[in-house]
Amino acid sequence: MPQPTAAPTLAGRMCMQSGQVVFAGSGPGDPDLLTLKALAALQQAEVILFDRLVSPEILELAGPQAILENVGKEGFGAQVSQQHICNRLITHAQAGKRVLRLKSGDATLFGRLDEELSACDAAGVRYQIVPGITAASAAVAGIGQSLTQRGRNSSVRYLTGHDTQGFADHDWQALARPGEVAAIYMGKKSARFVQGRLLMHGANPATAVTVVENASRTNQRVLETTLGQLPADLAEARFDGPALTFLGLAPRASLTALPDLPVQTDLKMELA
Repeated sequence: MPQPTAAPTLAGRMCMQSGQVVFAGSGPGDPDLLTLKALAALQQAEVILFDRLVSPEILELAGPQAILENVGKEGFGAQVSQQHICNRLITHAQAGKRVLRLKSGDATLFGRLDEELSACDAAGVRYQIVPGITAASAAVAGIGQSLTQRGRNSSVRYLTGHDTQGFADHDWQALARPGEVAAIYMGKKSARFVQGRLLMHGANPATAVTVVENASRTNQRVLETTLGQLPADLAEARFDGPALTFLGLAPRASLTALPDLPVQTDLKMELA
């Protein structure tokens, strides 16, 4: 019968190996929301392939030995081909480098992770996945709300505003029901499309909608609106940063700004 083993120390939980790829989520942007495991990978990696939305403050935490490569994509904008990214991962790993593939938010959510994992599988490259805090979690905390609430919604949907075919289609009839809550990623350019589909399927124009730009960052902005006013208000707000759209949630009325807690700057990667 297998015997339980003692939990490893913090330092033993992340030890990158030569020729290995670590896929890590960098969180929504605030460096304080980076996981300890992702921080360890940043400090150990020899090559870091990072996405456009990874904040500069997080990249500054990379070890001095790291070579940084920007392989970011932009919806409806400049693109680095997925094949090029996969090729770079494999090339560096097969050269014996410790490779970190750093994605914004959580790597497993709308991050094209499967394609890169498949490339590693095909090339026989070892890899590890390090989860991160997704933008929806940071954004909902920023408006003082909860993604679920007893008596209101027992589920929450994570949606993308667009996919490889253009604006993404979803189960609009289900989303239009009262009390539904959805977190829409990459939803700025698709706002009018989403509004039209929901209204077409019977959604109430007065349904609360909140758009959070640059969630968790020092330049975070919040737009409180309704489904009926979403495209017009969003255009007036002129958001130019990454934004997360909540369907069915409004900022908590009693939300007040609290001072940031002091941060320990000499964080060690070992536990006594």
